[in-house]
Amino acid sequence: MPTAQAIAEGDPAKRGVHKLDARLAAEPKAERGLPDCPKRLQGLAREAWGFWSEELEKMGLDHRPDGPMLEGACRQYARAVAADLLIEAEGIILEEPVTASRSVRTPEGIVREKEIVGYTKSVNPAVGVSDKCWGKVLQFCSQFGLSPVSRTRLTIEKKDDGEKELLALLSKPRAAKEMTQ
Repeated sequence: MPTAQAIAEGDPAKRGVHKLDARLAAEPKAERGLPDCPKRLQGLAREAWGFWSEELEKMGLDHRPDGPMLEGACRQYARAVAADLLIEAEGIILEEPVTASRSVRTPEGIVREKEIVGYTKSVNPAVGVSDKCWGKVLQFCSQFGLSPVSRTRLTIEKKDDGEKELLALLSKPRAAKEMTQ
C-alpha cells in the first residue's frame, strides 16, 4: 500500500503515524510536468495523450518519469480501438473455407485442383488483441487514478496540522481566573 494512502486511511496496519510520516518524507519526489507528446505517436494515440496528460495535470499526477508509461497506454488504447473497428467490420466469428485437393487427369497431364468442401468458424483474432489492449489500458487508468474506483483509492486527505483547534482555542473568551492575574 502506498505510504500516502496508508496515512489517509488512518494507519490501518498500526505502524505508527510518525513512522509513516518519516517514510513519506523519505520517498523520492518526481519532477512535475509530463514531457511533450512523442512525435512518434500519431492519430488516436496522440489524441489520447492530449486528453490524459491534461487530466493528470489537473489532478496533480503529471510527473516526468511517467511519460513512457503514458505513451504505452496511448498506444494500447489506439490498438484496442483499431481491433474493435476490425471486429465491427469482419465480425466476431470468421468463416473460413475448407478446401480439398484432388487430382484430375487432363490431356496436358495430371492437374491438382482445389475445391471448397465446407466452411469452418473461428473467433476473429482481433477479439484477443482487443481484450489484451483494453486490459492494459485499464491497468494504466487504475495506476493513475483515471477510473472511478481508483480515484477513490488515490484520495489523500490533507494532514491536520492542528490549526483549526488552535483557532478555536484562541477564539474562546478568556476565563475569569486568567483575567484577574
